[in-house]
Amino acid sequence: MKRLTASLAVAAAITLPALPASAQEAGLDFRGMNVEERAAFGEAVRAYLLENPEVIYDAIRILEQRRNAAAASADRDLVIAHSGALFDDGHSWVGGNPDGDVTIVEFSDYRCGYCKRAHPHVQAVLEADPNVRLIVKEFPILGPDSVAAARMAMAALELDPEKYEDLNHELMEFQGNLTEAAAYRIAADAGYDLTELKERAASEAVTEKIGANHELADALGIQGTPSFIIGGEIVRGYVEADAMLAAVDRARASAAN
Repeated sequence: MKRLTASLAVAAAITLPALPASAQEAGLDFRGMNVEERAAFGEAVRAYLLENPEVIYDAIRILEQRRNAAAASADRDLVIAHSGALFDDGHSWVGGNPDGDVTIVEFSDYRCGYCKRAHPHVQAVLEADPNVRLIVKEFPILGPDSVAAARMAMAALELDPEKYEDLNHELMEFQGNLTEAAAYRIAADAGYDLTELKERAASEAVTEKIGANHELADALGIQGTPSFIIGGEIVRGYVEADAMLAAVDRARASAAN
């Protein structure tokens, strides 16, 4: 209720320039008004809003549009500021079309249910648009088993990049409790040597890479999974293929201008 009241108050303030007897049109100086003049003006505003209540909702809509536009602009600035870490960090897997004109960066956790739901939608985008590049950022946030799975996946990428895509699919499509042991069983089925894989997963290099992904997510205001960067947009949360493709189209249109 407090939030609604505040929104209505702000909205009412936005509507003042639209009033027939507004301060702008009448050339009124609020600072020069006495108590009676302020009261009269307040009554005029109240009467107008009572007669035209839809103006308040129009104003709220405009206010939300302005806030969304400001947030989108701030996100674009963040993407530009961290473009190197996002698009060319040297350690994240690159799929789709490596030379694609639009890049989707996905922050994901193998134990995240919404990441698993989003996975086929990401694949559908790559199938529908052969000019999209995909970058996967291992971003474990759901406990020790998430960290173990991410470390294993990053080690697998270092040891045999050709097998990583299939491994990623299997981890995302796994149904059930993805424990560390389950993750390594999937890796073994994918053809990785577990002794070598576990040794690499425990390395300081993998620790640094996961740490870099977390630092990047923090800088971008990303706290949950899945999250996506599509062109210059940051999408924090689950999204389906149609919405991703629409964002891809916006990215192309923006690049063309």
